[in-house]
Amino acid sequence: MSRRSSGLIGVWAEAQRQQQRAQLIQQREAERRQRTYERDVARGRREQQAAYKQHREAEARRRTDELDAEVAALQGMLAAGCRAPAFRMAALVRSERLEPFNPGTLAHPLPMPQLQQFQQQSGGWALGGGRRAQAEREAHDRYTQAWQAAHAADQQRMRRLAAYREQYDRWAAGQLADVRRHNSGLTELAAALRAGDAEAAVEYFSAALYASTAWPEDLPRQVTAAYDPAARQLVLDWELPGFAVVPEAKSVRYQPSTDQDKETARPATQRRAVYRDLLAQCVLLVLRELYAADEFGTLDSVVVNGFVDDHDPVTGREAQIVLATVLASRTAFSGLRLEQVSAVDCLVDGLRGQLSARPDQLTAVRAGRGPGEVGSGVVRHGGHGDGAEEEPDLFSMDPIAFENLVAELFRAMGMEAVTTQRSGDGGVDVEALDPAPIRGGRIVVQVKRYRNTVPPTAVRDLYGTVQDAGANKGVLVTTSSFGPGSYTFANGKPLELVPGVELVDLLHRYGLRGRLGDATSTAPTVAASRNVPAQRTAEPEALAPDRNVLGMSWSGSVALDVCALVCEGGRVLSEDHFVFFNNPRTPDGSVRSRPHSGPDKAAVEVGFDDLPQRADRLVLVAAIDPEVNPDADLAGFTDARIRLLGAAGEEIDRLEVSDGRAGETALVLGSFRRRANGDWKFVIGGKGYRGGLEDLLREYGIDVA
Repeated sequence: MSRRSSGLIGVWAEAQRQQQRAQLIQQREAERRQRTYERDVARGRREQQAAYKQHREAEARRRTDELDAEVAALQGMLAAGCRAPAFRMAALVRSERLEPFNPGTLAHPLPMPQLQQFQQQSGGWALGGGRRAQAEREAHDRYTQAWQAAHAADQQRMRRLAAYREQYDRWAAGQLADVRRHNSGLTELAAALRAGDAEAAVEYFSAALYASTAWPEDLPRQVTAAYDPAARQLVLDWELPGFAVVPEAKSVRYQPSTDQDKETARPATQRRAVYRDLLAQCVLLVLRELYAADEFGTLDSVVVNGFVDDHDPVTGREAQIVLATVLASRTAFSGLRLEQVSAVDCLVDGLRGQLSARPDQLTAVRAGRGPGEVGSGVVRHGGHGDGAEEEPDLFSMDPIAFENLVAELFRAMGMEAVTTQRSGDGGVDVEALDPAPIRGGRIVVQVKRYRNTVPPTAVRDLYGTVQDAGANKGVLVTTSSFGPGSYTFANGKPLELVPGVELVDLLHRYGLRGRLGDATSTAPTVAASRNVPAQRTAEPEALAPDRNVLGMSWSGSVALDVCALVCEGGRVLSEDHFVFFNNPRTPDGSVRSRPHSGPDKAAVEVGFDDLPQRADRLVLVAAIDPEVNPDADLAGFTDARIRLLGAAGEEIDRLEVSDGRAGETALVLGSFRRRANGDWKFVIGGKGYRGGLEDLLREYGIDVA
């Protein structure tokens, strides 16, 4: 009995030992896995830290390389400039080659109906007796009617083609006359240069400096010049870059202990030497550009006074401080090989000029002969001071001078305004302070000297700058225009957009000067409110014979913006092809806003034959005006219709459109769609949008984010 019990206990004990052994193995395995996991995590953390460190070190090296490249570009400016082609009057000659006449579909005759088609429709007259004769007469009648309609349509096409050709010929004759007048003026300018005319010399050599491809874009180009015919000498004051153009930092190094970048300052002596050498290069490059452009033998000598606009360290007032001056004769200059010289030695020893020993401290030198001492007319380019009779062209103005002009405009409007440094400005070109209570405060200004539409990304960047700088408002000033995406994004934010035409109007209103391109008259006034374009207050102009008016009316007092989109399929051709309150016409003028007359509440003028070839539809939309009726929807938009009017104001057709719906704030009224034969057919719309014009535009491919 005892042996049996002992055997059971032994089995049980062995089972316990096996179980304990298994648990121990599991525990050790779990501990092993935990240690493996912890090692993997630690290794991953070390690798991540190493990768982060490598990234920061690489970024620091990149910034150091940028600093080195920036200084190298300053040190090699003269050599690089000497490789640029010399300015020639031939570069100003305009080609007489014009855009060819392209009537599009109007050039193709319309297909005429064929009798066989109508015979086939009647079964080929496979009938007998009287039925066949009857079918023949009916087919012939239908053919005759179709032929007459097609012939009338083709005659209308030919009349339109002739009118379009006449319009093109008038345009081409005007363009050709302008080109020939311009080129004839160049011939006269060349003759005047050969004769030593002072005005011609100043005009030509100022243009040569201003249009030079040898001069870096980020350096100033302000020049005041005069010409002495008796001495055959050109005298000019030329603006030099400020000391800030030389980077303060020499290198950037990442410090892992503090997780920060540390900048190593450039030694003061090195920075001063680079700056002094740069000033000498600038003066020599001016001389090189002038003598290289003198293809008519006008110059025997040139006087250059290089200055900076800064505060005089003696008086504290803003002044032009001369840091370099030289009188260089053609004989002395022609023997130089500028690509090989030491700029400072060449200027001071080779040409006997003067160069400030401490330009970083604005230590001035005695200026040479100045333009005002010549006695003939003095002309200034790139600045906005007196001396120039012509309005300065904002498109071609020196970038720094343009920023100064914008700052001066803000000062003329009663604010304090200063331009920022070229580097480290955080995307701000001008800082202004409006002293007015409540609405005033700090304003950051960005200046965009563009010819094309400013992209919405620039407006979004400005908004980010306003937030980062803690400013009360951001203002974006441009020489071009803004698209709908920009205005939509700016709506409701502390942003103000100033397009080129409004900028010119403001300049003139506050006694300043500026024009956009070749425009000779004052730019039209832009309405202050975005919802009341200036065109609405004007009387309707007479229509060209091939133009139509789309007059829109509706019941209810809700305020609407009616807009038009020129599209290819479901996408607008470009932001410039969206006609709305701040873009009253397409670039080609085929669609434009128009003053309306009763009973219409809005009107759009369109030349269907003038629409771009790839455009296949003209979409009309309406949206609640958020400033007049911010809480309204389209429930009050009823009994809406579009009147299609001819050139004489006669009503050709009346097109019904859908009523609005509650909760929606934008609506597609309908679209005119191009058919295969070139005609346009109206298709009613009706799709509504709860997110207003912003949602609608996004669907048509316009960036409003």
